[in-house]
Amino acid sequence: MRLDFLKYHGLGNDYIVIDPREFPFVPKPDAIKAICERNRGAGSDGILLGPLAGAGDLQGFPTIGRLAAEVTPWLRIFNPDGSEAEKSGNGLRIFSLYLAEAGYVGGEEFAVGTLGGVVRSKVESLDPPRIRVDMGEPSFSARDGGLACDAAEFILGELELGGERLPAIFVSMGNPHCVLFVDDPSPELAKRLGPLVENNALFPRRTNVQFAKVLGPHRMRIEIWERGAGYTLSSGSSSCAAAAAARRLGYVSGKVEMQMPGGTLHLDLSFPSIRMTGPAVRIYGGVFSPVMLSILAEAGAISPGIRR
Repeated sequence: MRLDFLKYHGLGNDYIVIDPREFPFVPKPDAIKAICERNRGAGSDGILLGPLAGAGDLQGFPTIGRLAAEVTPWLRIFNPDGSEAEKSGNGLRIFSLYLAEAGYVGGEEFAVGTLGGVVRSKVESLDPPRIRVDMGEPSFSARDGGLACDAAEFILGELELGGERLPAIFVSMGNPHCVLFVDDPSPELAKRLGPLVENNALFPRRTNVQFAKVLGPHRMRIEIWERGAGYTLSSGSSSCAAAAAARRLGYVSGKVEMQMPGGTLHLDLSFPSIRMTGPAVRIYGGVFSPVMLSILAEAGAISPGIRR
């Protein structure tokens, strides 16, 4: 049976993978919301659309210059609220595993293009799945990040959050992050303050949020609030951002274990670019029912002619 989608997770952060060669899909916000909805849809923390390769695949993709012709495959990442994300570490590991399982790539290192830049990936093992992704070099530029401030960087600047003032660091991994070092990262803290940070006026484009604690020179722990998705069990780009902020302050160096509720990622901070290694797991494949196909067609995401 031809499958419309596959579902994966990376340390509890789950994504729906849609291959446009298998299921022609136009990423309309209402359709994305319908698929990601936990109670009435397939349920996920987002959608990975790819591989995209040719000019036709990339229609509607923001202008990316000559790289469009040079980098294959391209990946588009969508949040459950229908917005588009620039980059996702867990999403990239999942997508890399899908490419290997589907036969698009072998054991070699390969490039993946995203809105947040081009990364290098390698599926080191299929059983158990182990994927390494070079996530790129972090940037602390407030201007490049679009922050509403005049400072060149936002390093331990104070944020006003519901009557509390907390020091924060802005860092970009190709997507925006705000790292707050706290004594006790907890789900309750992330759920209470995460939305306030995400939508703070300092971040006109909103931001991902990490509540971090340094456990030693090679260990950290974080809780995560993701832009457009909410509280999540793990995040690859958040792990890299929190580690980059801690490295900037001199708290960590070399190889760092990042602990999250969903599990642990291994980060190598020995180079300017951060290298992330961790698992991804395929959960199941599925086909959309006639009812869901009608919803997607009404949203303009598929041709009305697709029927079961």
